[in-house]
Amino acid sequence: MTKPRKLIMSLDQTSWYHCYCRAVRRGWLFGEDSLTGKDYSHRKVWVTDKLAELGDIFAIDVAAYAVMSNHYHLVLHMDKPKVDGWSDKTVIRRWMKLFKGHDLTLKVLNNKVLSQAEQWKADELIAEWRSRLCDISWFMRCLNEHIARLANAEDKCTGRFWEGRFKSQALLDEQAIITCMAYVDLNPVRAGMAELPETSDFTAIQQRIQSLNKPAKTAKDKDKKPVRLANFCKPPKKNHLPTADSADQGQRSTGVIPFYWRDYLELIDWTGRAILPNKSGAIALASPKILQRLEIGVDDWLENMPRIEKDFHHCIGRCDSIKPCAEKLDQCWVKGLGAARRLFGC
Repeated sequence: MTKPRKLIMSLDQTSWYHCYCRAVRRGWLFGEDSLTGKDYSHRKVWVTDKLAELGDIFAIDVAAYAVMSNHYHLVLHMDKPKVDGWSDKTVIRRWMKLFKGHDLTLKVLNNKVLSQAEQWKADELIAEWRSRLCDISWFMRCLNEHIARLANAEDKCTGRFWEGRFKSQALLDEQAIITCMAYVDLNPVRAGMAELPETSDFTAIQQRIQSLNKPAKTAKDKDKKPVRLANFCKPPKKNHLPTADSADQGQRSTGVIPFYWRDYLELIDWTGRAILPNKSGAIALASPKILQRLEIGVDDWLENMPRIEKDFHHCIGRCDSIKPCAEKLDQCWVKGLGAARRLFGC
């Protein structure tokens, strides 16, 4: 039986989630349809453009994304401290970029005097909007509804564009976060749509790599806003001598993603080359430092990482992270413990 989203998505469990959604009947509604010959690849731009817009409104960070021909993946992080620090006027302005406001909140913006009853109602509305601006369900609703309306208008039809509500998996620990981010960033490589991460279009990994080169913007690119991506932790400066295991003891510089970009890039390159069918076992590359630090076996990583959608259900993580999550969901059994033992060695 399908559970309400509020029972499986909670900041008490984790602030990290893997979300994905497929087009109705799994049709190629974002790519070239081999049956009809129609090409819908331009719709991928709709997704990235809307992600860029929503990233500037919600207190939700996009750590990874991949837009495929019939579905898309996101790794999202809810930033509760950020939304709690916004003023009431900031919350109102951000909410009204997406939805119609309220007469009382307009009075707040215009610094008009409110009666006690009006102030109570305004505070109630602002508190509700503040909560929604850090809610993945509202984030996904704004994204999916927008894409569905554009596609139906283009096709001159009505009805469902998505096969159902979006799927979500809680990422309970660092092992789950990096596994899922790599899974999402390497989706086009595994599907045979790209040979290298930097050539995989409409992915976060390509956007990050392209930003390193900082090419001159053309007239066409000036109006295009990139997706706001979450920051990686920055390594210590050269003149700073960190203590042993300082990165794992919370002494890393502030960053939403709890890894170094250099380590992650090395991991993506190594994993992508290793799992390509025509290069499997042909290139002997050293294991990334980050795998050693998180105690993930190389062979287990390669074998199990591409199967995280099937092997896990509501949550992804080590056994000692999944069991407490299952208890909070009041579940006697949860899918993924066997996969966690194989992948994370717990």
